[in-house]
Amino acid sequence: MDIIKTMIPEVVLLEPKVYHDDRGYFFEAFSEAVFSSLVTPVHFVQDNESRSSYGVVRGLHFQKPPHAQAKLVRVVKGRVLDVAVDLRRGSPTYGKHIAAELSEENHRMLFIPRGFAHGFSVLSPEAIFQYKCDSYYAPQSEGAVAWDDPMLAIDWRLPSQDIILSPRDARHPYLSDLDTPFIYE
Repeated sequence: MDIIKTMIPEVVLLEPKVYHDDRGYFFEAFSEAVFSSLVTPVHFVQDNESRSSYGVVRGLHFQKPPHAQAKLVRVVKGRVLDVAVDLRRGSPTYGKHIAAELSEENHRMLFIPRGFAHGFSVLSPEAIFQYKCDSYYAPQSEGAVAWDDPMLAIDWRLPSQDIILSPRDARHPYLSDLDTPFIYE
């Protein structure tokens, strides 16, 4: 497993070693021991999967403490632009984001620690997206930031007329209007 650092040190891209032969390919997507030694100790408790069509933007979501979540995300089918936004007050990268293309071809994964909002846009006709979480989903702890917040200036790599949002994702507050519950330590 290769670790690719990003401009936000806590957010890392992981690139597994993929073994190809005439039957197809094989790779180890996750090993708690390897992940803990290369990235950070973590114990994932829940796996989620979504299927989305081209143009869908999901996010930018997070869970507030005490149910905050770290996530390890990857694409099984298709291609997405995956985004993590630093919400930790006092952080030198507060309000900054990382954007990485994840696809079934590159097999890359993105680790998003607690204290970050997460979202993605679907760049292919369809995408199947999987993520591991280190805390269970708690609806009472949901939080979100507007996907189109001008302060964040995220290029979702989609023409505006192609963007598809859920009614809820179309109504989230800007970061400047959010009392973020995360503190940089």
